[in-house]
Amino acid sequence: MITPEQLNAAPKVLLHDHLDGGLRAGTVVELAREIGHRLPRGDAGELAEWFVESADSGSLERYLETFDHTVAVMQNAEAITRVASECVQDLAADGVVYAEVRYAPEQHLTAGLTLEQVVEAVREGFEHGMATADRPIVARQLLTAMRHKARSMEIAELAVAYRDVGVVGFDIAGAEAGYPPTRHLDAFEYLQRENAHFTIHAGEAFGLPSIWQAIQWCGADRLGHGVRIIDDITYDEAGEKAELGLLAAYVRDRRIPLEMCPSSNLQTGAAESIADHPIGVLAKLRFRVTVNTDNRLMSGTSMSRELALLAEAFDYSLHDFRWFAINAMKSAFIPFDQRLALIDNVIKPWYAEALAG
Repeated sequence: MITPEQLNAAPKVLLHDHLDGGLRAGTVVELAREIGHRLPRGDAGELAEWFVESADSGSLERYLETFDHTVAVMQNAEAITRVASECVQDLAADGVVYAEVRYAPEQHLTAGLTLEQVVEAVREGFEHGMATADRPIVARQLLTAMRHKARSMEIAELAVAYRDVGVVGFDIAGAEAGYPPTRHLDAFEYLQRENAHFTIHAGEAFGLPSIWQAIQWCGADRLGHGVRIIDDITYDEAGEKAELGLLAAYVRDRRIPLEMCPSSNLQTGAAESIADHPIGVLAKLRFRVTVNTDNRLMSGTSMSRELALLAEAFDYSLHDFRWFAINAMKSAFIPFDQRLALIDNVIKPWYAEALAG
Protein backbone atom coordinates (compact mmCIF):
# COMPACT_ATOMS: atom_id res chain seq x y z
CA MET A 1 0.00 0.00 0.00
CA ILE A 2 1.24 3.46 -0.90
CA THR A 3 0.49 5.91 1.89
CA PRO A 4 -0.78 9.46 1.28
CA GLU A 5 2.44 10.70 2.87
CA GLN A 6 4.49 8.77 0.32
CA LEU A 7 2.38 10.07 -2.54
CA ASN A 8 2.85 13.64 -1.41
CA ALA A 9 6.58 13.25 -0.82
CA ALA A 10 7.29 11.44 -4.10
CA PRO A 11 9.03 13.76 -6.60
CA LYS A 12 6.58 14.41 -9.42
CA VAL A 13 6.97 15.94 -12.86
CA LEU A 14 4.08 17.87 -14.41
CA LEU A 15 4.00 18.71 -18.12
CA HIS A 16 0.33 19.59 -18.70
CA ASP A 17 -1.18 22.11 -16.30
CA HIS A 18 -3.15 25.24 -17.22
CA LEU A 19 -2.45 28.38 -15.22
CA ASP A 20 -6.03 29.65 -15.61
CA GLY A 21 -7.33 26.24 -14.53
CA GLY A 22 -5.43 26.00 -11.27
CA LEU A 23 -6.27 29.10 -9.24
CA ARG A 24 -7.07 28.87 -5.55
CA ALA A 25 -10.81 29.43 -5.11
CA GLY A 26 -10.11 31.95 -2.36
CA THR A 27 -7.88 33.93 -4.72
CA VAL A 28 -10.63 33.99 -7.34
CA VAL A 29 -13.03 35.43 -4.74
CA GLU A 30 -10.56 38.12 -3.62
CA LEU A 31 -9.51 39.17 -7.12
CA ALA A 32 -13.13 39.24 -8.33
CA ARG A 33 -14.06 41.50 -5.43
CA GLU A 34 -11.24 43.90 -6.32
CA ILE A 35 -12.44 44.38 -9.91
CA GLY A 36 -16.19 44.05 -9.29
CA HIS A 37 -16.54 40.78 -11.19
CA ARG A 38 -19.67 38.81 -10.28
CA LEU A 39 -19.11 35.17 -9.35
CA PRO A 40 -21.69 32.35 -9.17
CA ARG A 41 -20.72 31.77 -5.50
CA GLY A 42 -19.27 34.23 -3.01
CA ASP A 43 -17.79 31.76 -0.53
CA ALA A 44 -14.45 30.19 -1.47
CA GLY A 45 -15.49 26.69 -0.44
CA GLU A 46 -18.79 26.86 -2.27
CA LEU A 47 -17.08 28.36 -5.31
CA ALA A 48 -14.56 25.50 -5.41
CA GLU A 49 -17.48 23.04 -5.38
CA TRP A 50 -19.21 25.01 -8.15
CA PHE A 51 -16.12 24.78 -10.37
CA VAL A 52 -15.93 21.01 -10.03
CA GLU A 53 -19.69 20.50 -10.39
CA SER A 54 -19.78 22.67 -13.51
CA ALA A 55 -16.85 20.81 -15.05
CA ASP A 56 -18.56 17.51 -14.17
CA SER A 57 -21.95 18.54 -15.53
CA GLY A 58 -21.52 17.24 -19.05
CA SER A 59 -22.49 20.67 -20.36
CA LEU A 60 -19.84 22.28 -22.54
CA GLU A 61 -21.35 25.70 -21.85
CA ARG A 62 -20.99 25.29 -18.07
CA TYR A 63 -17.48 23.89 -18.46
CA LEU A 64 -16.36 26.87 -20.54
CA GLU A 65 -18.07 29.28 -18.13
CA THR A 66 -15.67 28.20 -15.40
CA PHE A 67 -12.76 29.66 -17.40
CA ASP A 68 -14.69 32.87 -18.02
CA HIS A 69 -14.37 33.56 -14.29
CA THR A 70 -10.72 32.60 -13.82
CA VAL A 71 -9.56 34.49 -16.91
CA ALA A 72 -11.65 37.51 -15.90
CA VAL A 73 -9.67 37.97 -12.69
CA MET A 74 -6.31 37.62 -14.49
CA GLN A 75 -6.33 40.84 -16.49
CA ASN A 76 -3.78 42.97 -14.64
CA ALA A 77 -0.12 42.29 -13.95
CA GLU A 78 -0.46 42.13 -10.17
CA ALA A 79 -3.21 39.50 -10.33
CA ILE A 80 -1.35 37.40 -12.91
CA THR A 81 1.83 37.52 -10.84
CA ARG A 82 -0.05 36.47 -7.72
CA VAL A 83 -1.78 33.57 -9.49
CA ALA A 84 1.53 32.42 -11.00
CA SER A 85 3.33 32.55 -7.65
CA GLU A 86 0.57 30.65 -5.84
CA CYS A 87 0.53 28.07 -8.63
CA VAL A 88 4.21 27.28 -8.09
CA GLN A 89 3.81 27.22 -4.30
CA ASP A 90 0.86 24.82 -4.55
CA LEU A 91 2.66 22.49 -6.93
CA ALA A 92 5.76 22.42 -4.72
CA ALA A 93 3.62 21.63 -1.68
CA ASP A 94 2.26 18.68 -3.65
CA GLY A 95 5.74 17.31 -4.29
CA VAL A 96 6.14 18.52 -7.87
CA VAL A 97 9.84 19.10 -8.57
CA TYR A 98 9.47 20.23 -12.18
CA ALA A 99 6.46 21.84 -13.88
CA GLU A 100 5.64 23.26 -17.26
CA VAL A 101 2.58 25.45 -16.85
CA ARG A 102 0.73 26.70 -19.91
CA TYR A 103 -1.56 29.64 -20.58
CA ALA A 104 -2.70 31.76 -23.52
CA PRO A 105 -1.26 35.30 -23.29
CA GLU A 106 -3.87 36.52 -25.78
CA GLN A 107 -6.61 35.87 -23.21
CA HIS A 108 -5.22 38.40 -20.72
CA LEU A 109 -5.28 41.63 -22.73
CA THR A 110 -8.73 43.11 -22.02
CA ALA A 111 -7.45 45.62 -19.42
CA GLY A 112 -4.68 46.91 -21.66
CA LEU A 113 -1.72 44.61 -21.02
CA THR A 114 0.54 43.72 -23.93
CA LEU A 115 1.51 40.15 -24.71
CA GLU A 116 4.99 40.86 -23.41
CA GLN A 117 3.67 42.28 -20.15
CA VAL A 118 1.60 39.14 -19.58
CA VAL A 119 4.66 36.93 -20.04
CA GLU A 120 6.71 39.16 -17.74
CA ALA A 121 3.99 39.04 -15.06
CA VAL A 122 3.95 35.24 -15.14
CA ARG A 123 7.74 35.18 -15.09
CA GLU A 124 7.80 37.38 -11.99
CA GLY A 125 5.21 35.17 -10.31
CA PHE A 126 7.08 31.97 -11.10
CA GLU A 127 10.34 33.39 -9.77
CA HIS A 128 8.62 34.51 -6.56
CA GLY A 129 6.90 31.15 -6.23
CA MET A 130 10.13 29.23 -6.63
CA ALA A 131 11.87 31.47 -4.10
CA THR A 132 9.14 31.12 -1.47
CA ALA A 133 7.96 27.54 -1.97
CA ASP A 134 8.36 25.10 0.92
CA ARG A 135 10.18 22.61 -1.32
CA PRO A 136 12.54 23.01 -4.29
CA ILE A 137 10.76 23.27 -7.63
CA VAL A 138 11.63 24.34 -11.16
CA ALA A 139 8.71 25.99 -13.00
CA ARG A 140 8.69 27.01 -16.64
CA GLN A 141 6.17 28.56 -19.03
CA LEU A 142 4.50 27.14 -22.12
CA LEU A 143 2.81 29.79 -24.27
CA THR A 144 -0.50 28.68 -25.76
CA ALA A 145 -2.25 29.97 -28.86
CA MET A 146 -5.99 29.42 -29.20
CA ARG A 147 -6.66 27.21 -32.21
CA HIS A 148 -9.86 29.07 -33.18
CA LYS A 149 -8.05 32.42 -33.30
CA ALA A 150 -5.43 33.74 -35.72
CA ARG A 151 -2.56 34.74 -33.43
CA SER A 152 -0.52 31.54 -33.41
CA MET A 153 2.44 33.01 -35.32
CA GLU A 154 2.51 35.98 -32.98
CA ILE A 155 2.50 33.70 -29.92
CA ALA A 156 5.13 31.43 -31.48
CA GLU A 157 7.40 34.42 -32.01
CA LEU A 158 6.76 35.45 -28.42
CA ALA A 159 7.78 32.00 -27.18
CA VAL A 160 11.04 32.21 -29.13
CA ALA A 161 11.72 35.74 -27.89
CA TYR A 162 11.40 34.59 -24.26
CA ARG A 163 13.04 31.20 -24.66
CA ASP A 164 16.02 32.15 -22.50
CA VAL A 165 13.98 33.68 -19.68
CA GLY A 166 11.57 31.02 -18.55
CA VAL A 167 9.54 30.07 -21.63
CA VAL A 168 10.41 26.57 -22.82
CA GLY A 169 7.80 25.90 -25.48
CA PHE A 170 4.60 26.53 -27.39
CA ASP A 171 1.17 24.91 -27.46
CA ILE A 172 -2.19 25.25 -29.16
CA ALA A 173 -5.44 24.58 -27.31
CA GLY A 174 -9.17 24.96 -27.73
CA ALA A 175 -11.85 23.01 -29.57
CA GLU A 176 -10.29 20.32 -31.75
CA ALA A 177 -13.28 19.64 -34.02
CA GLY A 178 -13.32 22.12 -36.88
CA TYR A 179 -10.01 23.68 -35.90
CA PRO A 180 -7.27 21.27 -37.00
CA PRO A 181 -3.67 22.02 -36.04
CA THR A 182 -2.81 22.36 -39.73
CA ARG A 183 -4.50 25.79 -39.66
CA HIS A 184 -1.42 26.92 -37.76
CA LEU A 185 1.19 25.26 -39.95
CA ASP A 186 3.12 28.49 -40.48
CA ALA A 187 3.67 28.82 -36.72
CA PHE A 188 4.87 25.23 -36.37
CA GLU A 189 7.22 25.55 -39.34
CA TYR A 190 8.62 28.74 -37.82
CA LEU A 191 9.19 27.01 -34.47
CA GLN A 192 10.98 24.13 -36.18
CA ARG A 193 13.26 26.56 -38.03
CA GLU A 194 14.03 28.20 -34.68
CA ASN A 195 14.79 24.83 -33.01
CA ALA A 196 11.96 25.49 -30.56
CA HIS A 197 9.86 22.90 -28.73
CA PHE A 198 6.10 22.58 -28.99
CA THR A 199 3.25 20.37 -27.89
CA ILE A 200 -0.23 20.19 -29.40
CA HIS A 201 -3.56 19.41 -27.77
CA ALA A 202 -4.68 16.44 -29.85
CA GLY A 203 -6.48 13.14 -29.58
CA GLU A 204 -8.84 14.10 -26.80
CA ALA A 205 -12.11 15.17 -28.39
CA PHE A 206 -11.45 14.53 -32.07
CA GLY A 207 -9.59 11.25 -32.36
CA LEU A 208 -6.87 9.75 -34.54
CA PRO A 209 -6.93 12.36 -37.35
CA SER A 210 -5.95 15.11 -34.93
CA ILE A 211 -3.05 13.00 -33.61
CA TRP A 212 -1.88 12.20 -37.13
CA GLN A 213 -1.99 15.87 -38.15
CA ALA A 214 -0.24 17.02 -34.97
CA ILE A 215 2.64 14.61 -35.54
CA GLN A 216 2.98 14.13 -39.28
CA TRP A 217 1.95 17.56 -40.54
CA CYS A 218 2.96 19.80 -37.66
CA GLY A 219 5.87 17.91 -36.09
CA ALA A 220 4.73 18.03 -32.46
CA ASP A 221 7.30 17.02 -29.85
CA ARG A 222 4.54 15.88 -27.47
CA LEU A 223 0.80 15.25 -27.55
CA GLY A 224 -1.51 17.04 -25.14
CA HIS A 225 -3.77 14.20 -23.92
CA GLY A 226 -3.48 11.83 -26.90
CA VAL A 227 -5.89 9.35 -25.28
CA ARG A 228 -7.57 8.47 -28.58
CA ILE A 229 -4.41 6.73 -29.77
CA ILE A 230 -6.13 3.77 -28.08
CA ASP A 231 -8.44 3.67 -31.13
CA ASP A 232 -5.50 2.45 -33.20
CA ILE A 233 -4.91 -0.57 -30.95
CA THR A 234 -6.83 -3.83 -31.30
CA TYR A 235 -6.60 -7.20 -29.57
CA ASP A 236 -6.82 -10.75 -30.82
CA GLU A 237 -9.92 -12.86 -30.13
CA ALA A 238 -8.51 -14.00 -26.80
CA GLY A 239 -8.00 -10.40 -25.81
CA GLU A 240 -4.36 -11.08 -25.01
CA LYS A 241 -2.16 -9.89 -27.87
CA ALA A 242 -2.28 -6.22 -28.82
CA GLU A 243 -2.05 -5.22 -32.46
CA LEU A 244 -0.84 -1.67 -33.03
CA GLY A 245 -1.95 0.25 -36.09
CA LEU A 246 0.60 2.25 -38.06
CA LEU A 247 -0.02 5.47 -36.16
CA ALA A 248 0.05 3.88 -32.70
CA ALA A 249 3.21 1.98 -33.62
CA TYR A 250 4.83 5.19 -34.83
CA VAL A 251 3.94 7.03 -31.62
CA ARG A 252 5.36 4.24 -29.49
CA ASP A 253 8.44 3.64 -31.63
CA ARG A 254 9.35 7.31 -31.70
CA ARG A 255 8.72 7.62 -27.94
CA ILE A 256 6.37 10.56 -28.48
CA PRO A 257 5.23 11.62 -25.00
CA LEU A 258 1.54 11.47 -24.13
CA GLU A 259 0.45 14.14 -21.63
CA MET A 260 -2.38 12.19 -20.04
CA CYS A 261 -4.81 13.84 -17.62
CA PRO A 262 -7.08 11.12 -16.17
CA SER A 263 -9.56 13.14 -14.09
CA SER A 264 -9.95 15.80 -16.74
CA ASN A 265 -10.54 13.17 -19.41
CA LEU A 266 -13.46 11.82 -17.39
CA GLN A 267 -15.03 15.27 -17.31
CA THR A 268 -14.70 15.76 -21.06
CA GLY A 269 -15.99 12.28 -21.86
CA ALA A 270 -12.72 10.86 -23.21
CA ALA A 271 -13.03 8.05 -20.66
CA GLU A 272 -15.90 6.72 -18.54
CA SER A 273 -13.89 5.91 -15.42
CA ILE A 274 -10.32 5.85 -14.19
CA ALA A 275 -10.34 2.06 -14.48
CA ASP A 276 -11.40 2.37 -18.13
CA HIS A 277 -8.92 5.12 -18.94
CA PRO A 278 -6.57 4.24 -21.83
CA ILE A 279 -3.59 5.05 -19.63
CA GLY A 280 -3.78 1.51 -18.22
CA VAL A 281 -3.35 -0.15 -21.62
CA LEU A 282 -0.88 2.42 -22.92
CA ALA A 283 1.35 2.12 -19.87
CA LYS A 284 1.26 -1.66 -20.11
CA LEU A 285 2.30 -1.43 -23.76
CA ARG A 286 5.12 0.91 -22.75
CA PHE A 287 4.09 4.06 -24.59
CA ARG A 288 5.82 7.19 -23.27
CA VAL A 289 3.01 7.90 -20.80
CA THR A 290 3.06 10.84 -18.39
CA VAL A 291 0.51 11.75 -15.69
CA ASN A 292 -0.81 15.31 -15.43
CA THR A 293 -3.47 17.47 -13.81
CA ASP A 294 -4.75 19.66 -16.68
CA ASN A 295 -7.02 21.99 -14.64
CA ARG A 296 -6.57 21.51 -10.91
CA LEU A 297 -9.41 23.83 -9.86
CA MET A 298 -11.99 22.44 -12.31
CA SER A 299 -11.07 18.83 -11.55
CA GLY A 300 -10.56 19.38 -7.82
CA THR A 301 -7.29 17.54 -8.19
CA SER A 302 -3.54 17.48 -7.69
CA MET A 303 -0.70 15.30 -8.89
CA SER A 304 -0.89 13.29 -5.66
CA ARG A 305 -4.61 12.72 -6.18
CA GLU A 306 -4.12 11.63 -9.80
CA LEU A 307 -1.52 9.10 -8.70
CA ALA A 308 -3.76 7.86 -5.89
CA LEU A 309 -6.62 7.29 -8.35
CA LEU A 310 -4.31 5.37 -10.68
CA ALA A 311 -2.93 3.29 -7.80
CA GLU A 312 -6.45 2.29 -6.82
CA ALA A 313 -7.58 1.54 -10.38
CA PHE A 314 -4.49 -0.28 -11.66
CA ASP A 315 -2.74 -1.40 -8.48
CA TYR A 316 0.25 0.77 -9.35
CA SER A 317 3.24 0.81 -7.01
CA LEU A 318 6.12 3.17 -6.38
CA HIS A 319 7.96 1.40 -9.21
CA ASP A 320 5.24 2.56 -11.61
CA PHE A 321 5.26 6.11 -10.30
CA ARG A 322 9.05 6.23 -10.65
CA TRP A 323 8.58 5.24 -14.29
CA PHE A 324 5.95 7.94 -14.85
CA ALA A 325 8.17 10.59 -13.27
CA ILE A 326 11.22 9.65 -15.32
CA ASN A 327 9.10 9.47 -18.49
CA ALA A 328 7.93 13.02 -17.88
CA MET A 329 11.35 14.36 -16.97
CA LYS A 330 12.86 12.83 -20.11
CA SER A 331 10.11 14.56 -22.09
CA ALA A 332 10.51 18.04 -20.57
CA PHE A 333 11.49 20.95 -22.78
CA ILE A 334 14.50 22.08 -20.72
CA PRO A 335 18.04 21.19 -21.86
CA PHE A 336 19.22 17.59 -21.57
CA ASP A 337 21.75 18.22 -18.82
CA GLN A 338 19.11 19.89 -16.64
CA ARG A 339 16.70 17.01 -17.20
CA LEU A 340 19.40 14.50 -16.33
CA ALA A 341 20.34 16.38 -13.17
CA LEU A 342 16.75 16.21 -11.85
CA ILE A 343 16.49 12.52 -12.73
CA ASP A 344 19.85 11.54 -11.20
CA ASN A 345 19.92 13.91 -8.22
CA VAL A 346 16.26 14.17 -7.21
CA ILE A 347 13.95 11.52 -8.66
CA LYS A 348 16.08 8.37 -8.60
CA PRO A 349 17.58 8.95 -5.11
CA TRP A 350 14.16 9.48 -3.51
CA TYR A 351 12.70 6.35 -5.08
CA ALA A 352 15.80 4.30 -4.27
CA GLU A 353 15.45 5.18 -0.61
CA ALA A 354 11.66 4.71 -0.56
CA LEU A 355 11.83 1.34 -2.30
CA ALA A 356 14.68 0.16 -0.11
CA GLY A 357 12.66 0.97 2.98
